[in-house]
Order: sequence, then structure tokens, then C-alpha cells
Amino acid sequence: MAKIGFIGTGLMGLPMAQRLITAGHSVTAYNRTAAKLESLVGATIATSSSQAIAASDCVILMLTNAEAIEQTLLSDQAVLQGRTVIQMSTIAPDESQSIRDRVVVAGGSYLEAPVLGSIPEARSGKLIVMVGAEVEQFEQWRSLLQTLGENPVLLGTVGSASTVKLALNQLIGSLTSAFAVSLGLVLRQNVEVEAFMQILRQSALYAPTFDKKLQRMLDRDFENPNFPTKHLQKDINLFVEAAQSANLNVASVEGVREILQSAIAQNLSDLDYAALFSIVCPPEPQNDQSVEDLG
Repeated sequence: MAKIGFIGTGLMGLPMAQRLITAGHSVTAYNRTAAKLESLVGATIATSSSQAIAASDCVILMLTNAEAIEQTLLSDQAVLQGRTVIQMSTIAPDESQSIRDRVVVAGGSYLEAPVLGSIPEARSGKLIVMVGAEVEQFEQWRSLLQTLGENPVLLGTVGSASTVKLALNQLIGSLTSAFAVSLGLVLRQNVEVEAFMQILRQSALYAPTFDKKLQRMLDRDFENPNFPTKHLQKDINLFVEAAQSANLNVASVEGVREILQSAIAQNLSDLDYAALFSIVCPPEPQNDQSVEDLG
């Protein structure tokens, strides 16, 4: 079993690190907010990212963005000598390639392996793992990645998996916002929601994510997120930048970005991204007038 340094034990990182420990790997974990390590059972807790890296053969990153990677992984590049970095966060392709170059210069090895899925899939080892690496790297670390997702997919060299991850997360934003506004119209026109859903489920238009978010939207209950609104906004911003660089028309995605920006402005950052329903279908004002008032 490999000695693993795990950096970033947030909503996704924590169950992923726990999964590796349960599988028998030796894990030294570090998180910039130490309190997020308290529920991790069986890991050695590092007091710095350098300590976690030094104790490992392989360093797994599950951080918010490239800036966080800069502050942790790249703060002491000398310790990267002879170690493999598996970058599993959602970042831009050019950011991933830049980090790879710096890791290689420091004498380390780098591959990217972003994942699709949420907390339940992280706990059960059912994540979809997308890999950007050389073939030899992929084969060397395949069994480790299979602990997190049964069938990791090699997409190409570094940058390819980051590209696919952004393309998929763009669909999360676009599908969810499109469903939210359709559901909003159904509600506003007093059509039975289940009748609408039965037709939708029988059609080629259906996506399982609609049912996953339906009850949250109906209840307007966005607490305990698997994927916070602020993280989706970050990914949509990265997608727009990458797509514009590729000379794509991103008008439709700009609409999604505007909705997410409004959600952030309304303090929905830390809630589940289904909260964008509150933007496209705001609660209707309640008429509190009594009968006496109306008389």
C-alpha cells in the first residue's frame, strides 16, 4: 500500500481520504482549516502541507482552486523531489499544466485526476475519475485511483481531464438552471408538478439530476450541500474563460453565470447549488392583509 499525503479535507476531500484509509492506505492529512480534520479517523494529522508531502510517496490534492494549490503544494517545492502529485481538484487546463511544469522542475511527477460525483459516491468509491497523464503514470497509480472510482478513464495528457471536468460541470450549471426555470413556470401556472415530471421522465429530455434537485427546489431547502453554489460559480467562470480562449460562443453559459452571480450576491454561496432556483423563481410575496383590512 502506498503512503499517501492528502491535502484538502473539505466536503469531498474528507470522505475520499476516509475511503483510502479504510482500504488500508497510510494517510497523512493536512487541511488549512484544522477543524476539518477532526472527524477523519485513522490518519496521521500533519501541521503543514510540507509535512504531509514529506511523509508520502504520493500526494493527493482536493483543494478549492489553483490559488490554494499554490499556497500549499508549491510553497516548499524542494520537498516534491521524487514524489508523485495527483491533482484531483477542478481547475483550468492551463493551470494544471503550469502546476505540472513546476512539479517536474522540482523533481516530482504530476498527473491530474478530477472526479465527477458527490459525497455519497466519494464514500462508496463510486466516483467517476478522469485522468490526464502519461500511460505509464496511469498504470502505476490505477489501483489507487480505483479505490475512489472503479473505472478511472485515461483521457490523454495533462490538461485533457481538466477540460472534460469543466465541460461536465458546465452541464451541471446549465441543466440545473434550465430545469429550475421550467419548474418555476409549471408552479406559477398551477400545473401539477408530478404530471410534468412523469412526462419529462419518459422523454429524451430527462436527466437524473432533475429528480435529485426537485424536492430541494420545491421545499426551497438548500442546506447541507453536496456541492455549494460558490464552487459551481467558480467552475462556470473557469469554463467561460477556457471556452472563450477556444473561440466558442458562450452566450448561453453567460446566462447561467449571471444567475450564479445573483445567487452569490444574495448570500447563497454556501448553500447547495439548487439554490439558483431562488433566483430564477423567487418566492412570491405573501398577501398578509386580513379580511378587516380589505373591508
